[in-house]
Order: sequence, then structure tokens, then C-alpha cells
Amino acid sequence: MQSKILKAIGLMSGTSMDGIDVALIETDGHSIFKSGPYLTIPYAAEFRNSLQDLVSGDHSRSELIEKQLTLKHADAVEKLLNQASITNTQVDLIGFHGHTINHKPETGFTWQIGDGKLLASKTGIDVVNDFRSTDVAAGGQGAPLVPIFHHLLAQNLGLPVVILNIGGVANITWVDQNVDKLIGFDTGPGNALIDDWVSGHSKYTYDPDGRIALSGNVNTDKLVQLISHPFFDASPPKSLDRDAFKFFIISVLEGESFENGAALLTAFTVMTIIKAIEDLPELPTTCIVVGGGRHNKTIMHQLDNKLSTKVISGDLIGWTGDAIEAQAFGFLAVRSKKELPISFPGTTGVPLPISGGRYNVKPKRQE
Repeated sequence: MQSKILKAIGLMSGTSMDGIDVALIETDGHSIFKSGPYLTIPYAAEFRNSLQDLVSGDHSRSELIEKQLTLKHADAVEKLLNQASITNTQVDLIGFHGHTINHKPETGFTWQIGDGKLLASKTGIDVVNDFRSTDVAAGGQGAPLVPIFHHLLAQNLGLPVVILNIGGVANITWVDQNVDKLIGFDTGPGNALIDDWVSGHSKYTYDPDGRIALSGNVNTDKLVQLISHPFFDASPPKSLDRDAFKFFIISVLEGESFENGAALLTAFTVMTIIKAIEDLPELPTTCIVVGGGRHNKTIMHQLDNKLSTKVISGDLIGWTGDAIEAQAFGFLAVRSKKELPISFPGTTGVPLPISGGRYNVKPKRQE
């Protein structure tokens, strides 16, 4: 008997803090039956700065920023519904990741803002949010959660493959035939360190196509120093806070020019990814790159040159590389509603596969 197929909207506000990804997906929690429209709604500079202040430790306006964030997500849902020419009554569920403010898995702490009850009220659609807390309470890292979706996407490919997501933090999923062998973990920095360096030294908020890094030179002694951080010798599962390396990086980058700093941080991101892939149980046939970092031509070129496996963008095999995480949280919301596992021993370190998420029912309609 086929499980009921649900239409879900997934929402993602990633560690790059550039905006909201919103995507429509039809799934029964086991298979993808259809992926629909997708949008990115950029954050205005003022809100992005407020979010950055909160992430950096200024919690004085956390309730206000959470409300603003939630309302922006409600607006994103409305825009997607308009693009898809459907109404809220035709959508079963929203998967609302919220935004990670602090993630300290070594102390059993993770904090994502986002008011699921308010979002359900504003959209008129049931909402699943707070995906990480159950995993952390059970002894898991709370991240990454996307590997089970990656596993589903990759089943028709030549396995094993690695799916590399380069967001603010980079993470990989090693996919074999058996979901019990699923491995997923954060490899280290993604775009966040590069973005912070560039925005702190120029009018740009990121390195367009990796051009700034390409014009600089890498200090190999400092690269070795960066790679020596204990995180990279730790065995997975493991996950990171966006700013986990912040003070370490500041000390190492002292004295570097703008271009050389960008080059060093780019090489650092690439080398940590390569180290993670080379430490996997088996070399993958292909490394499929998704997330915003795949637009950085310098990162993609260095990965392709230094990895012995083939490196391609997910777009080349028909995926929408910017939509994967949003689609994943729509999928995870359906799995949560059906009480199916969303995290696993090989992805978060949780003792047994478990479900998670908090269910928020939309208000009843007034007759």
C-alpha cells in the first residue's frame, strides 16, 4: 500500500545569511514524486546586519528578530504560492528550519530562531520546525539533517557518491546503496569565512566567482596552521557552528592583504573538503556539489584539480543546486509528521535512527 503523498513547502535560512530559500515538493517521506517551483528571497542589508549581530552574541533583540524572520518566511511562502498558482489549502505542510544562532554540539546545545506557531497562523498551513532538538537531547550532534534527502536523490546514480553542500559551513554526505551505511558530517568552513573577510575589507558581501581569491597568493605555512585545527582530525559524525573558527582565523590572518586573505581562506575551505572526502571508507565515483559555493569558480576549479574523483555541479544532472536544502526540509517535515527517522548514527552520532521536529497546527478557520 502506497503511503500518502503530501505537498510540502521547505524553507531554509542558511549560515551565509543571504536570504530565504523556499521550495515546493511532493513526497510520501520515502520517495520524491515531484519537485515544484523554487525561489530565493534575499535579505535586505539592514535585516542581515541585525541577524549577524544576533549570531555574534547580541541577544538583546532576539524576540524581535525572531518575529521579523518568521514574517519574512511567511512572505516567502506567499510568493511561492503565487508563482505556483496554488492556494494555501492545496499545501499540506511547511518545513521551517529557522535560522541557527548558536550550535555547540559538544555541550549539547543548539539554538534556531523561528516561531512555528506564528508561521502556521500567518500562512494557514501546518508547520514543522525545531528539527534539531530531539537529536541533540538524545546525544546526537543535531546536524547535518539533509543526508537522508541526499541518499534519496542519489539512488539512481553510480554509487558510492559524495554530495557536497557548500553553504556558510560545508558538509558532505557519502551515499552507498544501504541507508544504514549513510555517512554525513560538516567538513569545515564553506562560504562564511570568505564572505566575512570580503565584506569586512570591501564593498562586496562575497567573492564574485572567486575572482578576489584568484588574484591573491596562498601563504602555505598559514594554510598548514589552519588545517592543524583539532576539528579536522576528529572522527565523524561532527558538526560546526558558523563562527567556530572565528578567533582562530583572526589570529592566523593577521598581516595578510585583502587578496591574499581571500586566497588563503578559499584554499582552506578546499583543503578541508578534500581531507574529509579522502578519509571516507571508499573513494566516491563522483563528487556532486550543491549550495551557493558551487558558483565560486575558484573553489570548483581547485576541487576538480586536487580530487582524484570527478567533481560536478548538481545542476548538470538536473538538480536545482540552490534549492536542495529547502527541498530537504519540506521532505523532512513529511518524515517528521509520519514519525519516520530524520537523523541516524552515521550522520549525527545519535545512538539509534530517530525522528524529530515540533508540529504546529494552523488555526481553525472561522465559519
